[in-house]
Amino acid sequence: MENDTLLFQGKTVLVTGASSGIGLATALAFGSRGAHVMAHYHQRQAEAQAVVERIREAGGSGEILQGDLGAMAGVRGVARAIAQRPIDILVNNAGWLVERARVLEFTEELWDRVLTLNLSSAFFLAQAVLPGMVERGSGAIVNLSSVAARTGGGPGALAYSAAKAGLSAATKGLAREFAPHGIRINAVSPGTIDTEYHRVFSTAPMLDGVRAATPMGRLGTAEEVAAVILFLASDAARFIQGQVIEVNGGFLMA
Repeated sequence: MENDTLLFQGKTVLVTGASSGIGLATALAFGSRGAHVMAHYHQRQAEAQAVVERIREAGGSGEILQGDLGAMAGVRGVARAIAQRPIDILVNNAGWLVERARVLEFTEELWDRVLTLNLSSAFFLAQAVLPGMVERGSGAIVNLSSVAARTGGGPGALAYSAAKAGLSAATKGLAREFAPHGIRINAVSPGTIDTEYHRVFSTAPMLDGVRAATPMGRLGTAEEVAAVILFLASDAARFIQGQVIEVNGGFLMA
């Protein structure tokens, strides 16, 4: 797909959490292949605008969309903003550990924010775009799960892991319900990717341990995950439905 610059021409793609990491790489990849990209962000407006500028420089088009997906008020605001837009592809990438906390340290507020950001927002944004997809008889949704959904995550990541496990399950349920309408819904489950997320929440010894436990001997890149997202959104994956694709260098094998 690297040389197919018109692969998504005429398509409108919403990428949540597009100002950094996997979301940024995904937005750029879609934009360089002809898509109109809606680059969602929470606080990093300048970074999101820079993503759109890079897309335009590559010959694509785009716009930014703000919203705090860690709070239901923000989720509802973004859902309202996109409900009447002809979105062909939704990439539910926005997610964050928020903070590491042991079970006995967790507050109700922290639990709610982690689950809203990593699970509820993806469901309600899907709910917002699905009526239009049903009407058009086509569409694709790619959710970003995590290897933590299958391992339980590292110390202090229980809520994040639970949310991602829920998202993997929701992907399958959504796929089953909307497959008859011509809509494909799948998920990508990254392992440890060399992004700001792990620079914030993981220590050097933790990352060294992951490298040692990974057959490929390294961390993944945001671009490698973005390539799988684009594949799932493309016609090349037209008979792939309800799958959670692991992208972890062999760290965890089914």
